[in-house]
Amino acid sequence: MCSNCKAAYTIHAAQHHFGWDNSFAPAETVAPGTVLEFECLDSSAGQLTPESTIQDVADLDFGKINPVNGPIRVDGAEPGDALVVKIHEFKPSGFGWTANIPGFGLLADQFKDPALHVWSYDKDKPVTSAFAPFGKVPLKPFAGTIGVAPAEAGLHSIVPPRRVGGNMDIRDLAAGTTLYLPIEVAGALFSIGDTHAAQGDGEVCGTAIESPMNTVIELDLIKGADLKMPRFETPGPVTRHLDEMGYEVTTGIGTDLFAGAQAAVSNMIDLLCARHGYSAVDAYMLCSVCGDLRISEIVDAPNWVVSFYFPKVVLQ
Repeated sequence: MCSNCKAAYTIHAAQHHFGWDNSFAPAETVAPGTVLEFECLDSSAGQLTPESTIQDVADLDFGKINPVNGPIRVDGAEPGDALVVKIHEFKPSGFGWTANIPGFGLLADQFKDPALHVWSYDKDKPVTSAFAPFGKVPLKPFAGTIGVAPAEAGLHSIVPPRRVGGNMDIRDLAAGTTLYLPIEVAGALFSIGDTHAAQGDGEVCGTAIESPMNTVIELDLIKGADLKMPRFETPGPVTRHLDEMGYEVTTGIGTDLFAGAQAAVSNMIDLLCARHGYSAVDAYMLCSVCGDLRISEIVDAPNWVVSFYFPKVVLQ
C-alpha cells in the first residue's frame, strides 16, 4: 500500500464498459507512472443491493455482468511491451454479496437453484465479515477482473480470462502486489473491476464476496518485455489472513483434475454439513469465499490429487 500516492485522475463508476473491445474510446489517456483511482462497481453492476432477494439473482441481466472501469490509454505503450500495474490501495464499501447462480460454478450440476447471501462489514476496519450466524471470513480485498485489450478486433466476453489478463480472479492481486500484463494494442487500453472483499482460491460457486469499492493503482511500462502471460509479485506472505488456526482438508483423487476438484469440494461440503449443520448451498457459498483448491500432486500417473483447504478460523 502507498499511503502517499495521490491519484492524478479519478475514473468514475459511470466510466465502465462490458466486454473487451480494442475500439472502445479511452476514458482517459495518461503518461507512464500515473496514479489513478477507480470507482469500481460490483460484478452485478449494481443489480444486487443490500435489499436484494433470491428473486433478484434469478432475474439478473447477464448482459450487465462484470463491468470494468476504463479503458485507460497509456502513452507510448506498444505491442510487445508490458504494462506494470502497481496496486496501491483498496477502499472497501462495507457491502457485498455471494450468490449461487444457476448454471454457473464448479458444482452447477448439483446446485441448480439460485441462492443469495448479503454481507455487511465495517468498511473502516475490514478484518472480518459475518456469514449468517455460523462463520466469519477474514477479508482480503482485490480486483477479480484486471487486464488490457486483446489484439483481435470486435467485442469479446468478459467472462473467460485471457493472455492479456481479464477475469483472472486471483485473490493475491491485493494491495502491495505488482502485476505485469502483456500488451497487444497501442496504448494498452487498461481496465479494472469486479472487486471482491474476499475469495477462496478457485471461487468454486462462481462468486466471491462481490463488493463495490475504490482502488488506487499506478500504471507504468516495460518496453520490449515480450511477456507471454500475466505474472505478478507479492509484497510478502499470501495466506496469513487465513492461517491462524489451521485447516480442514478434503481431497479428490483420480485421472481428471476437474473431476478431482469437484470431488474435493463436494467432500468438504459434506463434512461442513455433517459437522456444523449447514445447508448444502450455504456450505458451498462459504467454500467459495474462503476455501482454497490446490493441486497437491500431478506427477504420479495415472491419478492426480486435488485438495480443498477450509480455514478453521472461519468457524470460531
